[in-house]
Amino acid sequence: MSNIVSIHPYFKVHEGKLSDFKDLLPRFIGATATEEKCCWYDFTICGDVVHCREAYEGAEGLLAHVANVEALIGEALGMSELLRLEVHGTPDELEMLKEPLAELNPDYFEFHSGMVKPTAAE
Repeated sequence: MSNIVSIHPYFKVHEGKLSDFKDLLPRFIGATATEEKCCWYDFTICGDVVHCREAYEGAEGLLAHVANVEALIGEALGMSELLRLEVHGTPDELEMLKEPLAELNPDYFEFHSGMVKPTAAE
């Protein structure tokens, strides 16, 4: 079983602010690119809703990311509403996140089953 934790915020951007919100995305990506425990990080957009797909090695990696981009999150929330926040991972990793993320009121999804496709090097 993997210790990967993914977090999925959905931002509904305020009317007339989508261009400004998009201008933040390279700054988020640049800050996150330096994080050792980041597995993937990208943005998708549907109309005025921006979704960030991101995953980290364990709760520790996710919390380091949140601390790293805290100011940028504040800017993003100044021009959007957090529609939904999901956190996916094993019960042990999720438990470590419940207190630090309580203010954001995320939905926690516990890992049930899956597979990891081996890479060519394995």
